[in-house]
Amino acid sequence: MTSDSTGGSEGTEGVRLQKVLAKAGIASRRGAEELIAQGRVSVDGEIVREFGRRVDPESSVIHVDGARVVVREDLVYLALNKPKGVHTTMTDDRGRPCVGDFVRRHSNADAGLFHIGRLDADTEGLLLLTNDGELAHRLMHPSYEVFKTYLAEVDGAVPRGIGKQLRAGIELEDGPVKVDKFRVVDALPGRTMVEVVLHEGRKHIVRRLLAEIGHPVHRLVRTAIGDVHLGDLKPGKLRALNRKEIASLHAVVGR
Repeated sequence: MTSDSTGGSEGTEGVRLQKVLAKAGIASRRGAEELIAQGRVSVDGEIVREFGRRVDPESSVIHVDGARVVVREDLVYLALNKPKGVHTTMTDDRGRPCVGDFVRRHSNADAGLFHIGRLDADTEGLLLLTNDGELAHRLMHPSYEVFKTYLAEVDGAVPRGIGKQLRAGIELEDGPVKVDKFRVVDALPGRTMVEVVLHEGRKHIVRRLLAEIGHPVHRLVRTAIGDVHLGDLKPGKLRALNRKEIASLHAVVGR
């Protein structure tokens, strides 16, 4: 059996694995060969040690050290810092400002992009956009419990013990909800800045949760989705996700 035969009947079709890894920016071709020789590369769930292995960049699932490597050149992954007052839609028939306006203004990405999840018009912060439909579907599915981090400015002083209460669970009109993490970030005159981490995706869930415990939200910013952080991205600006961020999103949904 030749080394190419590990790919089934592909024969001389496809692209050599080390070339695909080099093009994806993982390593030089020589470096990619070392990764393969060390058994750190898998294709479709199988560890590959043969330098002659050919793969289809359009369909092969490639991991290096357990992290998914996206090799399809047509896939786009973007982060947007959504400003307040902007609607989470790609178009708006009422002429209101929407996410699509910023995509068309700042990105050369094609019209196949769509947003992952939503932020209400009054909520600012991190929104992910992609044309990777399978990843987007998994990230939005509640069974994968993708953590989302919010910074909220709320009414009043937040007493000690609120975090424990929120982690235990609060009953809302549409069922119970609990946070995964909660902490007070800063105390302001008459207001408090808090950080909330949860994997819930129900509509207005953070605002409703904090209002239920007597601390209505004045300002709400999503600062992270999984391991992708807003960082210093300015409101209304887009940036491409880096390889590590993309791999982390695939990992959290088991891809």
